[in-house]
Amino acid sequence: MAFWNFWKSQKDEYFLALDIGTEFVKCLIVKLEGEKARAVSYGKQRQGLGEMAGGVVTDITGVIRNCRHAIARAVRDLPAVRQGAKMPLPPTLAVVGIAGERVKGITHTIHLTRKYPKFKITRKELQGLVKKVQWKTYDVIRKQLAQEIGYPEVEVRLVNSAIVDIVVDGHRLQNPLGFQGREISVSMFNSYAPLVCVGALQTVADELGLSLISIATEPYAVARAYNQDDPNDFSGIFIDIGGGTTDVALVINGGVVGTKMFALGGRAFTKRVSKAYDLPFQKAEELKIAHSKGELAESKEKKLKAIFLSDAEVWLQGLEMTLEDFPKESVLPNRIYICGGGSALPEIMEVLAAENWWEKLHFAKAPIVKRIAPKEVSAVVDDIGLSDPQDITPLALASLGRTLLAEKKNLIVSDNLTSE
Repeated sequence: MAFWNFWKSQKDEYFLALDIGTEFVKCLIVKLEGEKARAVSYGKQRQGLGEMAGGVVTDITGVIRNCRHAIARAVRDLPAVRQGAKMPLPPTLAVVGIAGERVKGITHTIHLTRKYPKFKITRKELQGLVKKVQWKTYDVIRKQLAQEIGYPEVEVRLVNSAIVDIVVDGHRLQNPLGFQGREISVSMFNSYAPLVCVGALQTVADELGLSLISIATEPYAVARAYNQDDPNDFSGIFIDIGGGTTDVALVINGGVVGTKMFALGGRAFTKRVSKAYDLPFQKAEELKIAHSKGELAESKEKKLKAIFLSDAEVWLQGLEMTLEDFPKESVLPNRIYICGGGSALPEIMEVLAAENWWEKLHFAKAPIVKRIAPKEVSAVVDDIGLSDPQDITPLALASLGRTLLAEKKNLIVSDNLTSE
């Protein structure tokens, strides 16, 4: 069956959720059914050691090849193909995740006193405020990255933009269009990444023949996708431990206040085992996974546990420094949610459960730590039966893609505006 006829014969729209991680490329084929999204097939491909570094593409050719393998595996897993239909080409719409320690996201607030309070608030007026917040964030992040990298000027691009809070004359509103008032406050979350990082992903997408719904900051996507009983009254810290980085998102009262990353993930633990046991990287990775699943004999566990606990304490120091960098205006929420392949290590939970690490930070009380399960991304119906914590991110990207496509005609501000 030809590609065009295959997809056009379906009543619903399909797109790809592509998580280009340091350790694996993970691809979901997602089916839209009205306002629902359904993950119908899944494929993944391991990345080579030199193809990604700290969540950033370092070998475009290798990453494109790995993406093709992951996407092909997802297509082969389509129910129709499993039942004997000819394998079609994949969908061309996609949402692609971006991570890495150079990806910065913060929330800024801008206040405006309107000259004519009886005039109704218009879309043009609101978009003008949005642009002011974006430029304010752009200047802050560009200077911050220039200091970190050591260059006087760093070219950055806007990745995600979302309104966190709008207050008109003291009243919090979901959508201020058509309202009257004198004082407007708009709080917006904006994330930026260096052009070299965004451009590499754009090149990958172009070579794969994909039309991008969005390049999405992964911790932002995870924070938005988690199922909460009352999203507007929800606060928490989301920690995604990937292969090369740990991504952190801070959510206060339902809004993403900021996202940060630090370059320490699961590969660091594997490399330590590889060195300690003089093993090839892949064998060390298998040993780490067996330890995480509790499958090793007790005689092997003692030395491994000591290695992982030592490295987990170093990882915790990185987390502490990252949390210290968030705005100090509010107390850190005491709920911590972890996901990603690295979160499967029991030593991660062990150091987070330590009694005193949090006392030097802005926590009011001891945090409660919870590992997120894929089923808690409730906006996506999972027909595949995903259960690994590393599958949270592609599911979160699928959830974000669903939202962007559903709201395409009604968005006040796009989640992928340019900074120019």
